[in-house]
Amino acid sequence: MLSSTRPTGRSRRLAAATAGIASLTLALTACGSGSDDGSGSDAESASGEISLTVATFNNFGYTDELLARYEAENPGVTVEHVTAARSEDARTNLTTKLAAGGEGLADIEAIEVDWLPELTQYPDLFTDLSDPELEGRWLDWKVEQATTPDGKLIGYGTDIGPEAICYRADLFEAAGLPSDREEVAELLGGADATWEDYFEVGRQFVESSDSAWFDGATPTYQGMINQVMDAYEDPATGEPKDLASNTVVKDLYDQVVQAAVTDGLSAGLEQWGGDWDAAFQNDGFATMLCPAWMTGPIEERAGGVDGWDVADVFPGGGGNWGGSFLTVPASGAHTEEAKKLAAWLTAPAQQIAAFESAGTFPSQLEAQASEQVQSFTNGFFSDAPVGKIFSARAQAIEGAPFKGPNYFSIHQSVQNALLRVDVTKEQDAEAAWQGALEEFASLGL
Repeated sequence: MLSSTRPTGRSRRLAAATAGIASLTLALTACGSGSDDGSGSDAESASGEISLTVATFNNFGYTDELLARYEAENPGVTVEHVTAARSEDARTNLTTKLAAGGEGLADIEAIEVDWLPELTQYPDLFTDLSDPELEGRWLDWKVEQATTPDGKLIGYGTDIGPEAICYRADLFEAAGLPSDREEVAELLGGADATWEDYFEVGRQFVESSDSAWFDGATPTYQGMINQVMDAYEDPATGEPKDLASNTVVKDLYDQVVQAAVTDGLSAGLEQWGGDWDAAFQNDGFATMLCPAWMTGPIEERAGGVDGWDVADVFPGGGGNWGGSFLTVPASGAHTEEAKKLAAWLTAPAQQIAAFESAGTFPSQLEAQASEQVQSFTNGFFSDAPVGKIFSARAQAIEGAPFKGPNYFSIHQSVQNALLRVDVTKEQDAEAAWQGALEEFASLGL
């Protein structure tokens, strides 16, 4: 799962997150490995109660009922679930506490895929989750994302984010466009859908509607950049590409700014902000890029609004946005018990339950092929067969893009530029891009 920061206080939060990573880097030498297999602590607690804390963000689908089932199956173990409202809050908490040696971290810490390039540089801060009995559980590329250069597995995969298009069928009808999900998929280009197809239909829509076509430039750019296999760094060397001469990134930036601002297709919203929340209730936009996990947040914000549906189509082919992992910090008191719980939470049965609860599409092959997933429909989205739709979207994903240790910071510089153009409207496209180049230069890469 993935989220974005809000406009208010954005610079402060970005600085905090960056400082967290900087502190992490500076503190590692002093911390040493900090590795502890947890066997001693677990042995001491064998005859008593063990309390395990699981820290996640947004909605992983881990209901109270699900965690109570684990407690019932494992007498003497109590599970506490702590949820951060945004992934940025969880990231800052994680990096800050890792830099301090891990004190205060949960026994299990959820992380997003885009954090991994930085975190895998410090394998000793995490428990090795390798287990021969779990081989073959996940998609190969999902496992590779959480594997360190020296072969250590630091995360068990939870969900992936195969992308479709979520849309308001009622707003389509009012604008004179087809609204049936299969017709919409064809309208947007079908199997050969391109980004220009998506934007062209948007231009037709806004001519006949007071609503915007999509929510914002930054999430749209996110879907586009996720299809570039080596957007910001050279996969052969890991070295960052010079943003000033990165024509692939600049072309995507220009394309989304043209659609969002010049053509007026964007509602000018930043995801997870208050204005974005409100837009779901006031017909703010008609479509949005929709990784499987986004169906939960949409339903939470659009409750009582009829017309949402899901089309089995995505511009540019397959795309994966986000996807998370469960890690076990090595500083924990009960790492073996935590590893056992993390394995249970990411087993096919539990990931099926999470999908049914929150729309988080499983990264486990058995779960994806299950009857429960394949037959699952979502009543809020007009009974769309979301199990089949997101399975088809997952099959269109050709692999995971390369994301090196500087991916997050470089990507943020471009995202910040788009926010200045589309959301705060404080700069035009060229000035905002120059700001991105300055931000990139300040990274000293």
